[in-house]
Amino acid sequence: MSLRRITALPALLVAALTAIAGTTPAPVAAATGWTEVSNTVDVACAAFTYHPSADWFFPAGTPKALVYLQHGFSRSNGNVADLAEHYAAAGFLVFAPTLPSADIFGCTVSNLGNNAPFLNNVATWLGQAATPTGALARSYADAAAKAGRTGTSLPGAYVIAGHSAGGEVAAYVANRLRSTYPAQYAKLKLVQLLDPVKSAIGSNMPTGLNGIAPTGTPVYAVSSPPYLANSNANGTVELVNDLHRPFLGVRLTTGCHCDAEGASTDGLCTALDGTPQAQNIAALQTLAVAWANDAVAGTVTTSYYPGGTFYQSLLSSGVIQTLSGA
Repeated sequence: MSLRRITALPALLVAALTAIAGTTPAPVAAATGWTEVSNTVDVACAAFTYHPSADWFFPAGTPKALVYLQHGFSRSNGNVADLAEHYAAAGFLVFAPTLPSADIFGCTVSNLGNNAPFLNNVATWLGQAATPTGALARSYADAAAKAGRTGTSLPGAYVIAGHSAGGEVAAYVANRLRSTYPAQYAKLKLVQLLDPVKSAIGSNMPTGLNGIAPTGTPVYAVSSPPYLANSNANGTVELVNDLHRPFLGVRLTTGCHCDAEGASTDGLCTALDGTPQAQNIAALQTLAVAWANDAVAGTVTTSYYPGGTFYQSLLSSGVIQTLSGA
């Protein structure tokens, strides 16, 4: 078990955004610190129960919502820690589990055969979150005790965010909540896809996106241009083809597949997929947190959407392009 407490936010994000946009970014409400705790969470795989690693990031005060943050193929929860910290600093409780990238029973983050039964089990984390005996609630209770938050409960609003293959997981799990746990789906405020990648096998992403499309649940992406690392942006293509909405997020014009990992990426990602640029990391983290804030609060902070000051500064400086449904 590890526990970290952070009491102040670095100025790097503000400095990077000021440099790329030529203006002081519109403020995102943030708490003054966060605490990280590591433990495990149970999930069924075939006839077995796995106990994957789980990182929990507690905000300084009462969480405004839970962010379920899923890493991508060949990655772990440690690789999304930087983004998790930004969510937590803005007042979110973050749950970041590690899912296998290879498994003889098909219990993997990416579909290498048929991982749908496993993802159905993953969906029970949120599906049974309101049940004290559920796997997520038990993992949370353990983490809360270690973080000095004994007696608190999981928030009643959710955001599901996923990077790369984790984006496909996010879409699939969201739809599984809709079809199997409607009361829990009503608590889902936003699905965030971070340079999502659709598996070469199966239809998890289109199934997920087409299932949630009629519900009106916001789905926003921050993507990079098409190249080998993101399977020619096939997840983003799927998104804009399946959701016929005027705003689906942004593409970072010089982005790379490691952008969502930010400071917690590693040499494997950068060697294969390119080195993230500070301007792209900063834009991704700011927009992702701002959109999550709005989705949970039921507000629209115009600065972070087309026509808004901050958004337009990124657009006019060539940092982003707008994604919209076909």
